[in-house]
Amino acid sequence: MLLSLANDFPAGRSEFFFEKLGSETVLNDLKPSDEHGVFSLASQAEKHPEWAVRVAAETAELRAAIKNAHNAPLRFLIWAGAGGSAEDKWMFQTSGLLKRGPRCYVLDSADPAKLRAILEDIDRRCGLSVAAALRGTLVVGMTAGGASRAPVINIEKLANLYDRHRIDGRAHFLCLAGEGSELDLLAQERGYRRAAPEPDGAARNAGCHTGPLTRGSLYPLALARVDLAAWIRGACLSGKDIDTAWRLASFLHAQAEAGRDKVTLLLPKHWAAAAPWTKRVFEECPSQGEPPGLKVIPCQKPRLANYRSPKHRDQDRVFLAVRVNAMPGPDSAKIGLLRRSGYPVAVVTLPRGAPLSRYMQFIHYAAFGVARLRGIDTGGRPDAEAYAAASNRIFAEAEEAGGAKRTASWKSMASSPLQVAFRNELTLHYDRVNIDFEPGGMEAPQLYAAILGRLAADRRVEYGDLTFFGDTRYSSAGMAARRILEHAAEELFERRLNMPAGVSEGPAGSHSGRCFSTVLLPEKQEQLAQARYAPDYHVAQFLATQVALAESGGAVVAVILRDLEEARLRALEEFFHRAASYLKPGRF
Repeated sequence: MLLSLANDFPAGRSEFFFEKLGSETVLNDLKPSDEHGVFSLASQAEKHPEWAVRVAAETAELRAAIKNAHNAPLRFLIWAGAGGSAEDKWMFQTSGLLKRGPRCYVLDSADPAKLRAILEDIDRRCGLSVAAALRGTLVVGMTAGGASRAPVINIEKLANLYDRHRIDGRAHFLCLAGEGSELDLLAQERGYRRAAPEPDGAARNAGCHTGPLTRGSLYPLALARVDLAAWIRGACLSGKDIDTAWRLASFLHAQAEAGRDKVTLLLPKHWAAAAPWTKRVFEECPSQGEPPGLKVIPCQKPRLANYRSPKHRDQDRVFLAVRVNAMPGPDSAKIGLLRRSGYPVAVVTLPRGAPLSRYMQFIHYAAFGVARLRGIDTGGRPDAEAYAAASNRIFAEAEEAGGAKRTASWKSMASSPLQVAFRNELTLHYDRVNIDFEPGGMEAPQLYAAILGRLAADRRVEYGDLTFFGDTRYSSAGMAARRILEHAAEELFERRLNMPAGVSEGPAGSHSGRCFSTVLLPEKQEQLAQARYAPDYHVAQFLATQVALAESGGAVVAVILRDLEEARLRALEEFFHRAASYLKPGRF
C-alpha cells in the first residue's frame, strides 16, 4: 500500500505521532490484549491455512442440510444482525462479492416493514410463495457486542414464519453468538445450529469488529464461492502496510488536534458501500468518551463550494481518498484540486486486484492507531450500553402497556407543547433541544432552520446527521425517503452551512458531541401478522436514541411523518427545502 499526504500541517506533528506509535511498541501490546479479535485473528490465520477449507466445509454442510430437508436448493440468505455484525454483508453484496451465491438480505433492524419488504422482494424477483421461499432460505443470526436485541427478535419472528407454514426450521437457522448469550440460548431451545463467531472459537465483545476474518464475514463469502484462501491472505498485512496504517493514523490525529476532525471519505465506485462500514469502525469501535473520536463523512462527489476555505478559522475537514489501481474513482482531478487549494489530503493506494479484506484490515489498524493516540479506551462502549439499556427499558414498558405509543417516553413527546405541525403531514418535535429564543408563530421549517442556525453560528454544532427509522434498502418508499434526506444533507447542511452531514438508517451509531441530529419516524408503523411481529422494539429504539443523544449533550429533534405515502414524502421534501431557504449561504 502507498500513502501520500498533502498539506500536512502543523509541520512535524504527524511524524511525531508516528514515532510515538513506534516507540510504544503498539504491535507487541496489541495481540495479547486484543479484545476485538481482528488483529489476533490475522496473526493466527497465517498459521492456520486450514481455516479456509474448514469454513468452506461448514457452509457446504449448511447447503446440504437444506437440500436434504426439502430437496430444495439454497436460494436466499437472510442475515439477522445489528450494526457491525450486519454492515459488512451489505458492503459485500453491493460490491458484487456475493453475486455467485444465494441472494443475501440484510435484516439489521427490528422494523417489521424491513422483513416484509424482503419477502416482497423475493416474491417480485422469483414469484415464490412465502412457504417456497422459506424452504430455500438460510437464516443466520449474529450478535457480537450484545448491545441490541434486534437480532434475537428477528430470529424469533422468522421462526414464527417457519412454524406458521409448518416447516421444520432446524436446517434453516444458524446462530453465531457467544456461549450463554440470549441468541445462543434461543438456538439451544429450538435446536438450531450454533457456532462461535470467530474461527478460533472465540466470541469477543465488539460487534463493530466482525470482519474480515470472522465467520460472520467468511460464511457469506464461502456461500458465494469466493476464494477464501486469497481473502484471508489479503487480510494478513505486512509490517510495511501496518506502518502505512500508523502513518495514516498519525496524520489524522495531527489534523484532529488542529481542529480538523471531520474526515471526508472518498472511495472507489465499486467500494462505495464500504463507507458506512468504515465510518462505524472509526466512530464506534473505540469507546467515544472523552476526547471524542473522529467523524467520518462519506462523499461521492467532492464540491469545494460546500467547504470552508482552508484559511478559514473554522475549516474542520480533512480528506481521505482511497484508490485501487485499475478501479474507477475517486475523481483524481478533484483530489488534485483539493490538494492545490490547501486542504489536508491523504491518499491511500492499493495494488490492482487487492481484495476488500486488505482494505478492511488496514482500516482496523488505522482506527486503532487513532484511538491509541487520542487515549481512547478501545475495550468498551459505554454510550452503546446506555442506549441499549434505554431501548430495553422502553421496550419492556411497551410490552406491559400494550405498545410503544403507550409508554411514558412516547406520551411525553406527543403531549409536549414544544412541537409544530407542517401541512398536517408531519410534525417537528423539539422538546429535547435547548433553545434561547421565542419561537412565536414560526412555521415548522422556519423553526427548524432557526434552531439549526443558532447552534451553528455559536459552533455548538459542527456536523449534522439525518437518521430515518425505517427500511431504506428494500422498500421503494424507504428508498425515496433516503433520497430526500440525502438531498437535504447537501442543500441544507453542506451548501448553506458548509457543515458536514450524513444520512443513516436507524438505529444508527453515536452522534453525541457537537452534532445536530434529526431522527425521523413514520407514525403509522407496519406489523407483520403472519410472523406475529409488532414494531415496539423499533419504536423503542427511536425513543431511546433521543434520550441517549440528549443525555450526552447532543442536539436532537424529531420529525414524525403520518406515513410514507407520496403526499407525506412530498411534504418532507418541501419541509427541508423551505428550511434551507431560511438559511443564507456563507453566513456561518
